Amino acid sequence: MKIEIVPTLYADRAEWSDVVPIEQYESTTPLAPIFYKNEYKDATNYFRGIAKTGEKSQRVLELTEHLIRLNPAHYTAWQYRYETLLAIGSNFEDELRLMDELAITHLKTYQVWHHRRLLMLKICKPARELDFIAKTFKVDAKNYHTWSYRQWILAYFNDNELWSGELDFVEDLLYADIRNNSAWHHRFFTVFQSGVHDGEEDRERVLKRELIYVKQSISLVPNNASAWNYLRGLLEHNSIPYSRVITFIQPYTLSMDEQTADLVDLDNPPPSKGAHLPCALAIEFLADIYEAEGGDSMLNATELWKSLGNEYDVARKKYWEYRIREGLRAIQT
Repeated sequence: MKIEIVPTLYADRAEWSDVVPIEQYESTTPLAPIFYKNEYKDATNYFRGIAKTGEKSQRVLELTEHLIRLNPAHYTAWQYRYETLLAIGSNFEDELRLMDELAITHLKTYQVWHHRRLLMLKICKPARELDFIAKTFKVDAKNYHTWSYRQWILAYFNDNELWSGELDFVEDLLYADIRNNSAWHHRFFTVFQSGVHDGEEDRERVLKRELIYVKQSISLVPNNASAWNYLRGLLEHNSIPYSRVITFIQPYTLSMDEQTADLVDLDNPPPSKGAHLPCALAIEFLADIYEAEGGDSMLNATELWKSLGNEYDVARKKYWEYRIREGLRAIQT
């Protein structure tokens, strides 16, 4: 049998007797009152009390930690805690160690990561943060707030040593889960959206490497929207028309029985054996190529959209019917 330990309320603590608690304001007949637990109500009452007087002390840190553990999204408590840390000259690295625990427990709470960012602006030791973030990815490798924080660390401090292992890091994550859209996004950020890093100066070589990488990924798992989006982004970022990869795409729009290649083209790897084909993502890509070409090619695009609406992507049938109407209208004009 688990025994629940009831904490002593601040109202019953002698050391807090000098603080006048302030109740949360509510009208006499609130439409939808929130039934807070006594512990939380008591803590917030005393928090409002010390906020009114402007007290900054060690006991305020203890109170705000208690309140944050009860409600990790209480952004006012977080901000007041940070101001208190500054006011009393607290050790920011000690605070960061406390945040290690809270970040793992409350990964999806934005305030945890914002507070961590404020601390790092004071500590300025970003290398350990990359290691810590890597540990949190073992809990959740797709958490938006964690990825945003990692990208901020890299971009703000912008140190070559920080960037040096980033591509290998993201490849490990994609090896573990090739459909990790967050990792694909971070790869694009690292390669194309954060400047040119040491060893990446030859952009033609980098572009070729990334094309090979994403094509091989699609070859292994054709129905992976993240990889197809990466391919689109890569081409658009480098002002390369989609038609440049038509030779690669076409086999993915056919069934396995229709595959004809006997020799493996290393620049255009074919679908892996057992792949679920035709691939709707490839058909959409090919239709976009025909649409961009215009003229008679627009008819080819409408036929592909029909196949998507009627067979390969029925969930978006209305959308494909819309694309067909717009395509036929473009032909007529």
